[in-house]
Amino acid sequence: MSALTAAPSRTGRTDTTDPVPGRGRLSHPFAFAAITAIFVVFTAASSAPSPLYVVYQEEWGFSATTLTAVFAVYVVGLLAALLVVGALSDHVGRRPVLAAAIALEAVALVLFIVAGGVPVLALARVLQGVATGAAMTTLGATLVDLNPSHAPGRAGVVNGIAPISGLAVGALGCGVLVQVGPAPTHLVYAVLLAGMVLAAAVVARMPETSAGRPGARASLVPRVGIPVHLRPEVFALVPVLAASWALGGLYLSLGPSVAASLFGLHSHLIGGLVVTLLCGTGAVTAFVLRAWPSGRVMATAAALLAGGMLMTLAGVEAERAGLAAGGTVVAGVGFGAAALGCFGTLARLAAPHERGELFAVAYVISYVAFSVPAVAAGLASSSAIGLHDTTIAYGVGVVILSLAALIAQRALSVRRRRSAEA
Repeated sequence: MSALTAAPSRTGRTDTTDPVPGRGRLSHPFAFAAITAIFVVFTAASSAPSPLYVVYQEEWGFSATTLTAVFAVYVVGLLAALLVVGALSDHVGRRPVLAAAIALEAVALVLFIVAGGVPVLALARVLQGVATGAAMTTLGATLVDLNPSHAPGRAGVVNGIAPISGLAVGALGCGVLVQVGPAPTHLVYAVLLAGMVLAAAVVARMPETSAGRPGARASLVPRVGIPVHLRPEVFALVPVLAASWALGGLYLSLGPSVAASLFGLHSHLIGGLVVTLLCGTGAVTAFVLRAWPSGRVMATAAALLAGGMLMTLAGVEAERAGLAAGGTVVAGVGFGAAALGCFGTLARLAAPHERGELFAVAYVISYVAFSVPAVAAGLASSSAIGLHDTTIAYGVGVVILSLAALIAQRALSVRRRRSAEA
């Protein structure tokens, strides 16, 4: 047998081009843990600017519409990277793509540190979006590559937990530094830049886990494709992905503003806590439910996303912050269950040569659901519609998507049962 081995992901075994790490290479267990940490750092960096937008507005005096545009350019960069380089690591290897993403993220963080106005801030966000899009699909695929044979579901669990943990850590950490630390628009980026330096050192020493295959240039042509044999399972995930990430978009785009304007909670720390209450609860939930069967996880996620959002909207209508916070916790449980179920399913389904492309598809769906409603809500909240009505309309949309997800999971369950009986 060739030294370049690849075991199918459906067995839960690790496939790798370097089964025995060479001199100076990290062991697979250490590399798995390190890649998990890098995943958290990347997503933390992506959410860190959220609590700072208010500070930027105060310092530079730009409008809410400009703020929405800054958010939008980040998403444009991220989606472009997902579409163009999402499958590249399947062809050229995981390490080169990760190294390039880390380098680009470092450049973006330096631009954040030196930014003195909206143009440089927007450029930093575009570059950060491209870096994050390139990194997330590759990190997700690398975790599946490195998945230990004795724990076949671990990569799926980590792929569910790491992104939302990073969002929580980034929002809360930045909120704390803005509230109590010096140089609020500089310190958080300096900390994240140090994290990227460590990430570069890890990638330089990690084993290459993808054998690569021809077609790297052709893979750069933007497309979103799902292998035919995986479509029924993946299509059933779409409503859950859309509902959960649209919910995340609501909290990251309007959450701090709702806390300040509708509930009178003006602390920068509160702005970070709003996001953390959703994402932190989600991360804990994904860990606690990791042994549940996927069908049960997905149905639970859809129901709690709808129920939690309705509670939150009731709190907004009644101007009761406690009720809204309780709804956020319930929705956060649904958010975490959705992440666990969706990315756990993808990790189980994808063969080695499909991983980068399949994770790219999942993140394209997720970030379209995350960004398009958030941009529309940002524009609407600064217009005659207002923040209150925009929040209610957005929340109702999340509830509808969640109910659609519940129906989709029920239909998939019936289909599986009939297939088993046949």
